[in-house]
Amino acid sequence: MTQQRLQKVLAQAGIASRRGAEKYITDGRVRVNGKIVTELGVKVDDHLDKVEVDGRRLVRDSPVYYVLNKPREVVSTLHDPEGRSSLADIIEKLPERVFPVGRLDYHTSGALLLTNDGEFSEALLRPSVGVPKVYAAKLQGHVDVPQLDALRNGVKLDDGYVTKKAEVFVLRTEDRCTWVQITLKEGKNRQIHRMGEAIGHRVQRLTRLAFAGVDTEGLRPGQQRALSKKELDTIAKTYVTPFKKRKREGAAGTGQYVPRDDDESPDDDHDSDGDDY
Repeated sequence: MTQQRLQKVLAQAGIASRRGAEKYITDGRVRVNGKIVTELGVKVDDHLDKVEVDGRRLVRDSPVYYVLNKPREVVSTLHDPEGRSSLADIIEKLPERVFPVGRLDYHTSGALLLTNDGEFSEALLRPSVGVPKVYAAKLQGHVDVPQLDALRNGVKLDDGYVTKKAEVFVLRTEDRCTWVQITLKEGKNRQIHRMGEAIGHRVQRLTRLAFAGVDTEGLRPGQQRALSKKELDTIAKTYVTPFKKRKREGAAGTGQYVPRDDDESPDDDHDSDGDDY
């Protein structure tokens, strides 16, 4: 029988992303054969060992993939200690247990992928994979050409980090604001808000139009749909399959996955304000 690391088994079963599964373990929410496990690296055979999360036995579902049009004023976790509306209030009617791929800020709306496939989520959240995220941002005041160029070429954030190049263009201008479309391939905490502050224009509203080429066209806030075969095939070919290949090559050489120099831990999404899952 094949044994795998416990966090991988949890991720593959749709409990959370790999990173989220590790937190489940360290928080003492996982039992193996009746005993609480808090150390990472423990290996199990999910066909022979009894694995429980929060008292519920682990059952694998077939992989599913959805895109949700996340409403504003909803946290991107399945529970919130402050009692705010969470994803659980929206996705509880789905037949499968799913978790979000990344996060969006409480006040940010738009495209958020949901899945029970931990490796799919891990691949899309790796900074080195460079998954594009497209946003529409309402910036206070009128943004001039030099400021737009600064957003395109990189601005220094409040912590000294200089953002990578981004695609930026004006959608429309209004009396006291400018709507711009921004496409990023990196993800720092509240990045677009901080980019706006760096050029002196506060972000008043933010919507994610697309993630990894998947948009929310036709979905009202709070609605979701399954990803199409075409969308899944494109994501697999462009992001997931190359990521799996790198993992295999790393495992063959060292026994574990070796990230590239620019490969951080799966990062917060651009506008995240909470923990994964």
